Amino acid sequence: MKKARRARQSKVLKLADRALAALPARWRATSLAELVPLAVLAFIAAAVYAFAQIADEVMDGEIKPFDEAILRALRNPADLADPIGPRWLEAAMLDITALGGTAVLTLITAGVIGFLLMDQKRGAALFVLVAVVGGSLLTTLAKFAFARPRPELVAHLAHVSSYSFPSGHALSSAVTYLTLGALLARTQASKRIKAYLLAAAVLLTLMIGSSRVYLGVHYPSDVLAGWSLGAAWAMLCWQVEHLLQQRGQVERED
Repeated sequence: MKKARRARQSKVLKLADRALAALPARWRATSLAELVPLAVLAFIAAAVYAFAQIADEVMDGEIKPFDEAILRALRNPADLADPIGPRWLEAAMLDITALGGTAVLTLITAGVIGFLLMDQKRGAALFVLVAVVGGSLLTTLAKFAFARPRPELVAHLAHVSSYSFPSGHALSSAVTYLTLGALLARTQASKRIKAYLLAAAVLLTLMIGSSRVYLGVHYPSDVLAGWSLGAAWAMLCWQVEHLLQQRGQVERED
C-alpha cells in the first residue's frame, strides 16, 4: 500500500513539474518573497470586504437581532444589568478592556518609540508613530461617518462617550498590538518564538474586543468591524514597512 501510494505521489509531482515547466517564465513564482506581497494584499482586501459587509448590515439594521441576541446571552435574563459569571469575571473584563484604552496604548507606543530612538532606529520609531496615530485617526473618522449610538438594551459596565461603530478598542488594539507583535517577531530567529509573539498579539486583541461586548458598551458587530479594519490597517503597515526597509528608509531589525 505504502509503495503504491508513494508511486502515485511521485507521478503527481512529476506531472506538476512538467506543467510548471511548460508555463512562461513570468508566470512562475520563483520564491516565497514573490508570494508574500500577494498574500498580504489578498488578506487586506478580504478584511476590508468583511468590514464593508458588516457596515452595510449595520446601516440596513439587518444585523440588530444578531447583536441583541448575543448581548442578552451575556446577561442574567431576570436582570439585564447583571452580567453572567462570578464577580471576579466582571472585574477581570474591566482590567482587560483597559489594555485597549487610549492611555495604555499611548504609554506602550511611547515606550516602544523611546526604545527605538535609543537604539538609533529613528525611521522605525517614526513608522510606529505613524502606524498607531493613523489607526487612531481611522477609528475617529469611521465613528463619525457611521454615528451609531451605543447599545441601550443592557446597562453599560464601563464609561463610554463616543459613537459605537466600529469599536475603537478593537480597532486600536489590533493596530497597536499586531504592529508591535510583528516588530518584535522580526527580531527573533526562532520560528517558535515568532509564532508565540504573533499569537500573543492576536489573543490579546481578541480578548480586548470581547470584553467590550461583555461589558455591554459595544454591539458584537462593532467589535467584528473593528477587528477587520484594524487587521487590514496593521497588514498594510507591515507591507509598507517591509518596502521601506528594502529601500533603506526604515532600519532593519538586528
